[in-house]
Amino acid sequence: MNENAAGKLTVLLASTSYPTDLSDWRGLFIRHMVHALARRDDLTLHLWAPPGEIPANTTYVATPDEERWLASLMLAGGIAHLIRNRGVRALTSPLRLLSMLRDLYRRESAVGLYHINWLQNALTLPGNGVPVLATVLGTDMQLLKLPGMTKLLRRALRGRRVAICPNAEWMLPELRQRFGDIAEIQSVPFGIDSSWFAIQRAEISEGKPKWLCVSRLTRGKIGTLFQWGQPYFSDGLRELHLFGPMQQELALPDWVHYHGATTPESLYRDWFPQACGLVTMSQHAEGRPQVILEAMAAGLPIIASRLPAHEDLLSHRHTGLLCSNATELGEALAVLDERSTNAEIGQHARDWAKTEIGTWDDCAARYTAIYERLIEK
Repeated sequence: MNENAAGKLTVLLASTSYPTDLSDWRGLFIRHMVHALARRDDLTLHLWAPPGEIPANTTYVATPDEERWLASLMLAGGIAHLIRNRGVRALTSPLRLLSMLRDLYRRESAVGLYHINWLQNALTLPGNGVPVLATVLGTDMQLLKLPGMTKLLRRALRGRRVAICPNAEWMLPELRQRFGDIAEIQSVPFGIDSSWFAIQRAEISEGKPKWLCVSRLTRGKIGTLFQWGQPYFSDGLRELHLFGPMQQELALPDWVHYHGATTPESLYRDWFPQACGLVTMSQHAEGRPQVILEAMAAGLPIIASRLPAHEDLLSHRHTGLLCSNATELGEALAVLDERSTNAEIGQHARDWAKTEIGTWDDCAARYTAIYERLIEK
């Protein structure tokens, strides 16, 4: 292995998302990833990301100018959000980001490995042969469809050992088709914070069942929820509680209980224990939605739209229910109104999350095993 003087592998982890603190929803999973990797005694971590609370034993390597720009990028909703909404910043921000990443990789060329989030952040890798692990989310799969993107990435990745690691298996076939001859393609699921596994659900009361939707409010993320949900929530027999920041101006029906942006602490302390389940009718290019994993760890049954990401994650009528139309949503709600069925599916979801996903420390161990394989080849 390529080790430093302390006998540890030095890893540069680059990300355009990072929360300011635990109450910040933006990029929270990157924070959990960083802290789990930093807890390992066989790694030294260098972090390039927006400013936030980082472990004491992690070296923050963004320059002051880069730190300020990354902070403004987070306030604007992130690079993918800017691109989706077009405008001037959708043209200038990617170019500025790539320029910064080019400078970063050059000055951090003495590290043993680059861990890059997301795949497109590999475009400016220098020809120094440093091995790369690239994390891939659902938004990466959309950007791969841009003309010439695959060719540019292949050029950047050649001449080094590479692992491309989507966080869900549904992305594997396309990634293997595009990069399988020059990179190892392996799914690495993100972990789940242990606080979600510790939740004890209360028995469903005789009152109105409370269903939760936790999502950024965009047209794609909300999808068909309001349209399909209207017959089943507007009659007052069930309640739909919506949590998340308003990133696009959406008209909310009067039967939706909107709470705005929230914190993980509020969800696992106040809302998940009393909820009947989690519902999402997203039409967004999801990878493996972290909020669904957290709800499963808490023992909540899930009702979700039929997207590749949801079908990859949920076993229909075992760990959740999948819907293609409004009628199927109504049927799923009726199934989970029954207490014993609700508890049974919720327990199956928790068991699956514990066995197949585990904690963030489990995720860090998965990444470290790949680091070692890349270094030792």
